[in-house]
Amino acid sequence: MEDYCKRSVSLTDAERMIRVAILKAKELGISVAVTIVDESGITKLFARMDNAPLIAVDASRKKAVTAVGFGLPTGEAWFSFIKDDPIMREGVHDFRDFMLMGGGMPILSGNQVIGAIGISGGHYLKDQECASAALDSL
Repeated sequence: MEDYCKRSVSLTDAERMIRVAILKAKELGISVAVTIVDESGITKLFARMDNAPLIAVDASRKKAVTAVGFGLPTGEAWFSFIKDDPIMREGVHDFRDFMLMGGGMPILSGNQVIGAIGISGGHYLKDQECASAALDSL
């Protein structure tokens, strides 16, 4: 039997990503909530900037859970996947903890999903910028 090693985003990497995401948000002039989840969708680390919208707390978590659960970034990747399929387009909104708007990205180690980051608080394009900056810090 082959040994199986389940990889997960480390707390050290999660802390770094949150710091970078917050710095990027400040640069963009927005206040965000940032959620990092492990490979199972369980919250690893969370931060909410002062003045971030309250709805951003749950939205950031849903973006992270969506990204880790399907291994796809939220936003354009998901929209492209469902836009021409009316059943999918309408049905995905019934998924618990699903968020279509951008700002959720899987964290990969090679081809393995080891977690995800979700950011909410600004326009979804700015949320995506923060998430990309955070991932680039790894």
